Amino acid sequence: MHDSLPAPGAPGDPGDEEGDFAPLDESLIPDDLPGGPLDLEDDDLDEDLGEEEGEDDGEETAEGAESGDGDGAPEAKPKARSKKRKGSDEDEEVEHPDTPIPSESKMRKALDKAFAGQDDINERMLDLMTKHARLLLETNRTMNVTAILDPTEIAVKHYLDSWRVTRMIPLVARTVLDLGSGGGFPGIPVAIAEPDCSMILCESIGKKARFLEETVKTLGLKNVRVVHARAEDYLATNRVDLVLIRAVSSVRENVRVLRKVRHSVKDVVMLKGNSWGREVRAAEREAERLGFKLDTVLEHELPDEMGKRAMVVYRAPGGDGL
Repeated sequence: MHDSLPAPGAPGDPGDEEGDFAPLDESLIPDDLPGGPLDLEDDDLDEDLGEEEGEDDGEETAEGAESGDGDGAPEAKPKARSKKRKGSDEDEEVEHPDTPIPSESKMRKALDKAFAGQDDINERMLDLMTKHARLLLETNRTMNVTAILDPTEIAVKHYLDSWRVTRMIPLVARTVLDLGSGGGFPGIPVAIAEPDCSMILCESIGKKARFLEETVKTLGLKNVRVVHARAEDYLATNRVDLVLIRAVSSVRENVRVLRKVRHSVKDVVMLKGNSWGREVRAAEREAERLGFKLDTVLEHELPDEMGKRAMVVYRAPGGDGL
């Protein structure tokens, strides 16, 4: 296990009781928070932050509108980025129609290297991750499910990063909802590694939900089911122990999405990049108003200098008093 990771408790240990996290060290949130976009080095996390972080979405200023190219014609106004929240079923252009699909042996070799030295790794887990990775990349030729195409990066940034949730968060006998599952991250790797949890892959885009259903069937994952719905609609009539959120939006926007169903959730775990501190600070007022309490932040580093990661854990109103 990576040196910076806390030692995990074995399933069933007293330390694995719900909500048994170390208290947050306030010194972890830096006072000198950067002002730039989140995770510039990582295209796979925190993609939808333009509106949330107060960016102008490329809109032209009054001064820019008056400037011309010398013949009096105004410059073409740049197209504003869409503010539509992820979950739209609209058609989108396929970004990687020529996605390379590695051989089974090449993908497995990348996973073997990524998980080298980690505890509790078995052949079945790596075999299933290999199958999922190749299904993911094959689907990526017709649907945008991943921006990461290199097998080594896939193994580390998708699978190792997702798997570490099972080492840091108690999941045994818990019902977990993966909000906006997309290609199945982090839900599928977590469910593979922790068969004693009940995983719900919640995806609002129909074609992605169908991909997830076929993948779960192909992999034979008995502890996973797919729900084609927005998470807030599903949680309006169902309760879960924990919500996992990865690469959906900012902390503040994620809290807002759950505001009407916050009593249906006990804990919320957001997988974030190295700018988590700025996001937490920006969400502080909104989270407090809605009753989400910051419980702990669990930081770790990916190997081969692939980036720093953090699991930001909030106790939701549905977990109060437990």
